[in-house]
Amino acid sequence: MSDYHLMTAREALAAAGSGEQGLSPAQAAARLQRQGENKLPESPPPSLFRRFLGQLGDPMVTVLLLAALLSSFLGEWTDAAIIAGVVLANAALSLFQEGRARRATAALARLTAEEARVRRAGEVTVLPGRELVVGDVVLLEAGDVVPADLRLLAAFDLRCDESSLSGEALPAEKTAEACERPAPGRETPLSDRRCLAFMGCPVTRGRGEGVVVACGGQTVMGRMAGLMDGESSPPTPLQRRLSELSRKLSWGVGGICLLVFALTLLSGGYRPLDAFLLAVSLAVAAVPEGLVVVVTLVLSLGVAAMSRKNALARAMSAVEGLGAVQVICADKTGTLTQNRMTVTAWVGPPRLLAEAGALCSHVARGAEGLIGEPTETALAFFAASWGVERQEAAERCPLVAELPFDSGRKLMSTLHRSSGTTRQYTKGAFERVLERCAAAVDDRGRPCPLDAERRKLWQDKAEEMAGRGLRVLAAAFRDGGEEPLEEGLTLIGLYGISDPPRPGAAEAVAAAAAAGVTTVMISGDNAMTATAVGRELGLLPKDGPLPEHAVISGDELAALSDRELMKRLPQVRVFARVTPEDKLRIVRLWQKKGRAVAMTGDGVNDAPALTAADIGVGMGKNGAEVCRRAAALVLADDDFSTIVAAIREGRRIYDNIRRAIQFLLSSNLAEVLSIFAAASLGLRLFLPVHLLWINLITDCLPAVALGLEAAAPDVMVRPPRRRDESVFAGGMYGAILRHGCYMAGLTLTAFYLGAAGFPGCPGSPAAATAMAFVTLSTSELLQAWNM
Repeated sequence: MSDYHLMTAREALAAAGSGEQGLSPAQAAARLQRQGENKLPESPPPSLFRRFLGQLGDPMVTVLLLAALLSSFLGEWTDAAIIAGVVLANAALSLFQEGRARRATAALARLTAEEARVRRAGEVTVLPGRELVVGDVVLLEAGDVVPADLRLLAAFDLRCDESSLSGEALPAEKTAEACERPAPGRETPLSDRRCLAFMGCPVTRGRGEGVVVACGGQTVMGRMAGLMDGESSPPTPLQRRLSELSRKLSWGVGGICLLVFALTLLSGGYRPLDAFLLAVSLAVAAVPEGLVVVVTLVLSLGVAAMSRKNALARAMSAVEGLGAVQVICADKTGTLTQNRMTVTAWVGPPRLLAEAGALCSHVARGAEGLIGEPTETALAFFAASWGVERQEAAERCPLVAELPFDSGRKLMSTLHRSSGTTRQYTKGAFERVLERCAAAVDDRGRPCPLDAERRKLWQDKAEEMAGRGLRVLAAAFRDGGEEPLEEGLTLIGLYGISDPPRPGAAEAVAAAAAAGVTTVMISGDNAMTATAVGRELGLLPKDGPLPEHAVISGDELAALSDRELMKRLPQVRVFARVTPEDKLRIVRLWQKKGRAVAMTGDGVNDAPALTAADIGVGMGKNGAEVCRRAAALVLADDDFSTIVAAIREGRRIYDNIRRAIQFLLSSNLAEVLSIFAAASLGLRLFLPVHLLWINLITDCLPAVALGLEAAAPDVMVRPPRRRDESVFAGGMYGAILRHGCYMAGLTLTAFYLGAAGFPGCPGSPAAATAMAFVTLSTSELLQAWNM
């Protein structure tokens, strides 16, 4: 990267070959073709041959290959060919499964590509981050992740979390001013390059814009990524448990195989080579080495299936955990509702309200209309309906300074130069604005002292609007820019903004309840607005009084101790006026009660709660990039009903994994019991080729098929499993033992009948082995049908 941090904004634009209006579409297309996509360098995937060799590295496969070599050395070409064929077939099947998982992961990465707001040819548009090129002008605001290295052109209270680069915990303050030139031979440290914003760093506060000066591998983050090899995703808790189970079984089966080898040699019924091959074949058949492979395949295919339903699992552990979700803490706006805000009611002079709404906001006009936060877009549309266009108003009253919105103050203020003076506009939560007002305008727009009677009148108006399910915002102004700001304001009036529930949201809440999943709505609105929406969604009774503790507001929440709140949690269905800290507290207390919690969020301040939840659910359409990165599951359509569909899919996948586990372990147990019992009696039950055939055909393939089974009819009318429930819960150990004993008993009975003979079929060792082989194979296929 050139020394952009030492250049002025104008010099940086020129060096990047751009201008304040950004690149033209033709320029951008030419640069994209020349420089390639804006993405971090990736380690090339291993070749097909290397991946194939990797499949042969399993210890059991190594033993099989040695057995094949020994057989060929002794002239047993048929046995050697069959063993080699089984090894190659297993390796090919595993390679195919791994390819399916890689393709599913690659498709997920494409679906979750980040987006950026870009000004091209003077128009703001939203593009995938990978399409950015050097010279693009990018707009930033709190909640975004910087999509490329930028030289800032403007910064308004802009701060970025650069801890991943600098190690400093506090967000870095940003400015558009060039850095001072360092002493000769020295470089300005990254942490001191305040006029640069680096790729991958979250914007924690404020807004700004900058020109792209480096993309992909040329960025600071890209150069760091190029130094590291890619790492695979860590195994899920279920995969770890099954790997541990396979290791324990391997030791146990190894001992049994040594014992079988000794017994078969002592019995005199086997040659030493046959005894060795039988012991090796039994080990391969008995150890469920395909267990983790099958589970991984089912989980990866589940990721792909969920992505087709707009639920993008960023980790396979999310697929596994969805079936255990017992509580959904759902953010109201954008998840349960449409996130299409409209000012449907107002109190106060409309022209003054329009002026305040147009100026005290961040809305840009793009190719497809207004782009911005939904509430501010609603205010801009309201202002336009009264003839106040935001762009025109901003040119008439240029911005001087700004106090951005934050969740603590619940206010936003802007200062504008107007008619030779400075005017401050403030908007935010009604209660917070009212407490900072000393006057209010009357119907003619004239300021009047705000005495107790007038305050009560405004409070009544706000409560009446909130009672209709409207989100109530207040607007105020003050002439003069002296300190302190946001004090001594004059109240202009109220906006009543509605955000109707999403189609199907009420039905999804009911479906979740039928499945034993509690839905809790968390809202930043006041209690009356949140209650009205809760009634409409079916979280609260449609009419009449509310159940005790069904709705808790932020102030009441703060007054409750953790012990008191834990007692009330089962009754609470709506939390109103909550802070990010409240969300995190709610999630942790539900978990303390032993519940598996899914938490939805769309803003940067939701990230802590999303990370703490068992399943963090981010909004993929209108959510902040920080929010999406913190989430385990991303909703491509921001729709609550998609969460319920994902829970159904998660339950189906978990059920299928249990089916596959029970089938594999009961089948392997049947093989071990049959061989061990026969060897103990000095009988030759199977040839090695029989066990190898069973291991490939009647074990692995049906287990994969079981992983793809359709959902059971009762999958969404039964309660979720416990958060700490073992995969073997519900008597599975006993079922595995019973079914294994049944199949082993049938196999030994068939062997006895084949050896003893019966009318029409004289007994012989060959007939006994054939009948035992067909019986065990058929029993396992019937067991798969049973599962």
